[in-house]
Amino acid sequence: MLQKLGVFLVFSFLLIACSPKLDWRTIQSPQEGYSALFPGKSEKIERRLPYQNQEIPQTLEAVKIDDDIYSVSTIRLTKDQVTLVPKLLEQLQGNLLNRAKVSLESEVSVEAFYQTTNRQRISTKDYFLELQSTGAVEQSMRVRWITKITPDNGARIYQLSVLHTAPARVNAKQFFSEEAYSNFFDEFHPE
Repeated sequence: MLQKLGVFLVFSFLLIACSPKLDWRTIQSPQEGYSALFPGKSEKIERRLPYQNQEIPQTLEAVKIDDDIYSVSTIRLTKDQVTLVPKLLEQLQGNLLNRAKVSLESEVSVEAFYQTTNRQRISTKDYFLELQSTGAVEQSMRVRWITKITPDNGARIYQLSVLHTAPARVNAKQFFSEEAYSNFFDEFHPE
């Protein structure tokens, strides 16, 4: 009996030691119009954004793994609100970049592609941000914005991002090109 218990404990310890840090899982979000590959169990937050005397629904799906936060933000606009897309996207980008004290022109960007759920390949840009330091921690981010027209002539604005926080600065482009980060961006598929 004691020998069986010892074997069980050794086996359990080996199983725990071999378990991956990242537990990749595909999240289907029909309401938000996408499927995404997250490195763990995500949490979802819904809120309404006040914008030009209107309430615009926003959903954030995110997971924190060690020093990284993987997130997909979705803003849904009705067909009556579609004209707001350019200014709203500009404001979203501006808010993030102003907080980071950077500009799109000064940051490293690369041409990228994403696939829709029906396998259509569309070009986009990924931005690699090295955020201003607070002294104790350094933050870097990879971010992508995608705008899609919905079947009911509304629109969705997606913001995919991974925020890395650590005591030492990293080269954002090189760091976020690793497989653990590329998988997240490559496996995001809007409708």
